[in-house]
Amino acid sequence: MENLNLYLGELVGTAFFMVLGLGVCANISLKKSGMYGSGGIVAACGWGLAMVSIAVIFGPLTGAHVNPAVTIGFWAVGRFPASLIAGYILAQCIGAFIGAVIIWLLFKDHLDEEDNQNSKLGVFATIASNQNNWRNCLSEAVATFSLLFILFALGHQIPANGMAMFFVFAAVAGGVMSFGGLTGYAINPARDFMPRLVHYCLPIKNKGRSHFDYAWVPIVGPIIGACLAALLYRALFAS
Repeated sequence: MENLNLYLGELVGTAFFMVLGLGVCANISLKKSGMYGSGGIVAACGWGLAMVSIAVIFGPLTGAHVNPAVTIGFWAVGRFPASLIAGYILAQCIGAFIGAVIIWLLFKDHLDEEDNQNSKLGVFATIASNQNNWRNCLSEAVATFSLLFILFALGHQIPANGMAMFFVFAAVAGGVMSFGGLTGYAINPARDFMPRLVHYCLPIKNKGRSHFDYAWVPIVGPIIGACLAALLYRALFAS
């Protein structure tokens, strides 16, 4: 199959990303964890370092998108071929599902002993702090716009000696610090929907609802934000 190595790289990279990132969520959210309650700074740094790790490993192979919004954004800005979009997104979704299953296996005892249903869901999927889903969608769009605009800029800045990884870390960790309190900073349709599906499908004691009524927000918002970032970037920097 043509481009199989690219799709496999995105699948493995996304699964790896989910294990590292959702592992942070589990550690700080579940009461039985030795890192319970360590807070937002740990979440920001954990997700940022997870993204840097994936970028270092898989960037040379696939670009380390691990996010359908990133794939769509780089296509919209003219840096990614349309022929690879469907394969990348499918691989990202499968990888996110696998990564979430691994987290379930690792933390199953902690999940079963947790009495807070939101904490259980929060290991897998994002939860907004308010009930206004249109405003939440706007938050996800702005957050993803910020991430993509920084990533696009790396193409013309060409940071030397690995400094690009610092900006990748800053984009993700800074985004968690800026927007995490609103919607959990999903910025990634695969990262939210597929682990939410794992929460729904797998046996977790007294897990409560998976809240698929909210699931459209971290899909629509990031895609809108990515496309808007591409449009503005092209308007400002395209020669």
